[in-house]
Amino acid sequence: MKIGLVLEGGAMRGMYTTGVLDTFLDKDFWVDGIISVSAGALFGVNYPSRQKGRTIRYNKKFISDKRYISFKSLVSTGNIVNKDFAFYEVPFKYDVFDNKTFKESDIDFYVAVTNLQTAQAEYVKLTDPLAQMEVLRATSAMPYVSRPVEIDGIPYLDGAIADSIPVEQMQKLGYDKIIVILTRTLDYRKSKPMTWVAKWFYRRYPHFADAVNQRYAMYNRQVENVIKLAEKGDIFVIRPSVDLKIKRIEKDPNKLQAMYELGIKDMQLQWKNLLDYLNR
Repeated sequence: MKIGLVLEGGAMRGMYTTGVLDTFLDKDFWVDGIISVSAGALFGVNYPSRQKGRTIRYNKKFISDKRYISFKSLVSTGNIVNKDFAFYEVPFKYDVFDNKTFKESDIDFYVAVTNLQTAQAEYVKLTDPLAQMEVLRATSAMPYVSRPVEIDGIPYLDGAIADSIPVEQMQKLGYDKIIVILTRTLDYRKSKPMTWVAKWFYRRYPHFADAVNQRYAMYNRQVENVIKLAEKGDIFVIRPSVDLKIKRIEKDPNKLQAMYELGIKDMQLQWKNLLDYLNR
């Protein structure tokens, strides 16, 4: 039996995912494959690397540091998340990522990115996170507040624009059991945006602009599909039991901690149900 894990993004709401994954580590529970999106990828890599507590630790430590995420960085570099500090100093120097353990893991780890030219999702297999840091930058590069990330000459941005909850891709890969970690309560739905903003901002990439404008509909369809599949028993969904009203760029470390602890609590409460699903 092959077990797949889908990790939604959501920026700092991803502390919830971290709490769930740290519970997996506590219970020595492992999956065979992961498809991750945006923050789901950034934080999810610490599961194969077996670094319990790392994600919540460095985010609480640096969330108020202007070198990490700030308007100053957006103005000076075009990226609200500072490329050099967040991606090339924190994991290499300040809170070192265990690349060796990740590379030794048997988990197939995929990262979704959105191609600006085609507006299609591409799924990159992550085998060496420190060497593939630009892939992690690309999947988490939020529109409007991030410059496109070029990989092999092709511009990419946030994987969630083309595929927010990649359950269908996980099914295509042939996984028998699929666990989905969401970072929103199940009743959340996105609203239609003002379409002129994306059309103007991404006028060089009209397909991508259309994808940004239609993301709300795609996301809402995916949520409805997740609900139907879960009701049929085809997948298992873990999602916040309460809405903590956490912002995408949340600066309050206490709220980050609360979201993290909610992930732990919800997973512990759902543990028996998860095992029942896997054993059916």
